[in-house]
This record gives sequence, structure tokens and C-alpha cells, in this order.
Amino acid sequence: MLILVTNDDGIAAAGIKSLANSLKRIGDVAVVAPERERSAVGHAITMHKPLRAKPVGYFGDRTKAWAVNGTPADCVKLGVEALLDKKPDLVFSGINKGPNLGTDVLYSGTVSAAIEAVMLGVPSAALSLASYEYDDFSAASEFALSLADNMYREGLEGNTLLNVNVPPVPINEIRGIRSTRLGTRRYKNSFQVRVDPRGQEYYWMSGEAVDEENDRDCDINLVAENFITITPVHFDLTRFDYIEMLGGWKFGPMGGKGNER
Repeated sequence: MLILVTNDDGIAAAGIKSLANSLKRIGDVAVVAPERERSAVGHAITMHKPLRAKPVGYFGDRTKAWAVNGTPADCVKLGVEALLDKKPDLVFSGINKGPNLGTDVLYSGTVSAAIEAVMLGVPSAALSLASYEYDDFSAASEFALSLADNMYREGLEGNTLLNVNVPPVPINEIRGIRSTRLGTRRYKNSFQVRVDPRGQEYYWMSGEAVDEENDRDCDINLVAENFITITPVHFDLTRFDYIEMLGGWKFGPMGGKGNER
């Protein structure tokens, strides 16, 4: 089994090292990751400048690894379609330092890398440690082993990836594993206005997560109760129940008969 590992925290981050070293126990691992942190870049790809992949030795002599001057999605594209000798069996993205819960997945470079893998026909998972301060990745890395084994044996169909969040506690304090849905999380943003040395104004954004009223069994609440959460995610964002309703809208002469149902 060949597993491609990537992330959005950068190739030197502790989370990707822990994940890669753990997955070596069940298969061959190759690493293609951004040369620097690229958090919250979403599914951006590089189109107007060259991509460069520099071989690095951070993961031991037997593990091929490249640092790329691009985004997490770039790394997966480049790894699957150019750098690796064969198509990987799985792609794992992470372990992110910080949660990817609820609507975080729409911003996340970690999750977008996993989406890119699915678009290329490779089963994938995004793993996050749900804290910016806690730095023990051992529980998440250990869980990745059993997750990879299940994914390899069972497979994933329907353009689906797995979004996993691990609570920031020791292994013996984890209460269990729950498959669940995304909750709803928004951000209250604030902008500080500053002036650079040339007298030009610029803005520095910060955001505070605001969790709306969510069912107890959504990912946000279950992680807070020390459960590992697994959420199946797919990239078809269609709101199917609106299709018929929109078919009844009136658009005048431009609408013709094409919008009638």
C-alpha cells in the first residue's frame, strides 16, 4: 500500500511528521507538502507561476519527500500526477494543528487537499487535532493507522472523503469514535487598521469562532465531549430541494421556456 501524505501547516510541521511516521507501520509513505504554512487557502491552485518541488530528507532515507512552493491542492496534484512512480492507494492530509469543524471545511487547506485527492480518484482523509495549543499528536497518529486500514479494505465511493477531528486529550481520555455530520460554525471577524512605514493603510484580520445552536451529535459538540469524529464529506454542493423551486422563477424574455418544469 502506498500512502501520499500532505498538509497545510507546511512540511516541517510536527503533525505531518507524526502522521507519516505512524503510517509507515502499515505501508509505504511518500510526502508532498507545502514548503511553508498555507493554512486557510481553501482549494486554491497555482496557475501563473512555476511550481517547484524540492526533495527533502525530513522523513528518513526510505521515505521520498518533496517541499513544494504551492498550495495543499497543488501538492496532491503534483504528487499524484507527476512526482510519484505510481498512483497512491490513499491520501492522508494532516495532522492539522487546530480544528476543522463545521464550516471550517470550506476554508481549510487540509480538507481541500483531501478533496483534490478524491477528484483524482484516490480515497482520502483529512485529520485535525482540535486545538491550537495542544501539541501531542500521538492519539491522532494512532487513530490514522486503523482508519487507513479500514479505508484500504472497505474503500470509499461516491466522491467522498473523511474529515476527522481528534480531541486534544491523551489517548486514555478519548471517549470513543463517532461518525457524524458537520455542525455550523461562523466567524466574527475584526479588522485592525495599521499604517506601514510609507504611510499606507493596511488591514490585519482576526476572527473568533461563533458556534450556532447545533444538535448534540454534530462534530463540533462531540469533539468538545472528547469523541473522535468522522464526517463523510463530498464536494457536490448542490441544494437539490431548491432546483424545482427555482424552476418556477420568472426571468422574462431571457428565461424562454428553459426554466419551466
